[in-house]
Amino acid sequence: MKNYYEILGIDKKASKDEIKKAFRTLAHKYHPDKKGGNTEKFKEASEAYSVLSDDQKRAQYDTYGQTFAGGPSGQSAGGGFSGNWEDFAKQSGFDFSGFTGEQGQGGFSAEGFDLGDIFGEFFGGGRRSQAKRGRDISIDLELSFEESIFGVERTILLNKVSVCNVCNGSGAKKGTETITCETCNGKGKIREMKRSIFGSIQVTRACETCGGSGKVPKEKCSFCDGLGIIKREEEIKIKIPAGIDNGEMIRLSGGGEAVKGGTPGDLYIKTHIKKHKTFRKEGSDLIMNLDVKLSDALLGAKYDIQTLDGLSTLNIPEGINTGDILQIKNKGVPQQGRGRGDILVHIRVALPKKLSKSAKEAIQKLKEEGM
Repeated sequence: MKNYYEILGIDKKASKDEIKKAFRTLAHKYHPDKKGGNTEKFKEASEAYSVLSDDQKRAQYDTYGQTFAGGPSGQSAGGGFSGNWEDFAKQSGFDFSGFTGEQGQGGFSAEGFDLGDIFGEFFGGGRRSQAKRGRDISIDLELSFEESIFGVERTILLNKVSVCNVCNGSGAKKGTETITCETCNGKGKIREMKRSIFGSIQVTRACETCGGSGKVPKEKCSFCDGLGIIKREEEIKIKIPAGIDNGEMIRLSGGGEAVKGGTPGDLYIKTHIKKHKTFRKEGSDLIMNLDVKLSDALLGAKYDIQTLDGLSTLNIPEGINTGDILQIKNKGVPQQGRGRGDILVHIRVALPKKLSKSAKEAIQKLKEEGM
């Protein structure tokens, strides 16, 4: 039986941060894509993290043990099912040696039957069928600083499984009709008997031949061979909103891979923003540093500032100091329905490294005046 705390190498009182840190260490060590990685240990660590990182699942696990994942648990009141498969095996006389002990979307499999289906049918009057869903796709997108501030629309080309653009996903040759699926007799579902610890149970699943539609093409589309989906290059437009941050993720619903008889997955776009030579973004404002000559700091001056919108004149007041902040209004980050932020100019008074004889004399006079 698996002990999730032992798998992650943590104490039972470990905090969420400790759980996350332990998982990251193991994921980095055992990732299948890495040299020397271990797929099974990676899956084990992922399974343990998925339970212990969720407060509700962790509480159930701590209370009942691995009731649905194999492991130690407490005895339930009244001497009934304790949540421990070994205890239940002793009580029922059933041999559980064939259980895989692995958890997935479909529940736990054991020699040809699915506990998720079985307990759903036995206790809940049937299990809610899950719609097929295509694979999600994740990509990286590099943006200039200006594009991140004002937003931009990008067009990218993705080579992915998409709906066939010849038959529009029907799988039928153009101009031909569809006929009743012989596998499911047009019902779109297949009923089958599964053996279980409670005897034989009838379960229902989507017909794989017609994808649950109950219809199949009389003549297959030659382009996708009747599948309705095909791997091809697809042009996708991505609208980047104004003011997006570096590393922020955009989700494009339905932009992932298509699947027959189901809904497409999603496309996730992670943004990478190039640094600007002058500005950095803080919320809705743009921050910059400005070096001001000592004479300009003392007497005041006008400086031309190159903003993202063009040149703006900044008035430097007399007697300004290093650390003072001046403002150029409405030249910052656009905000939907709220105008724009500002440019905040951080002043740095530049002291000369060398002084001429006349400059020294002038400063000496200032010194004598107590300045």
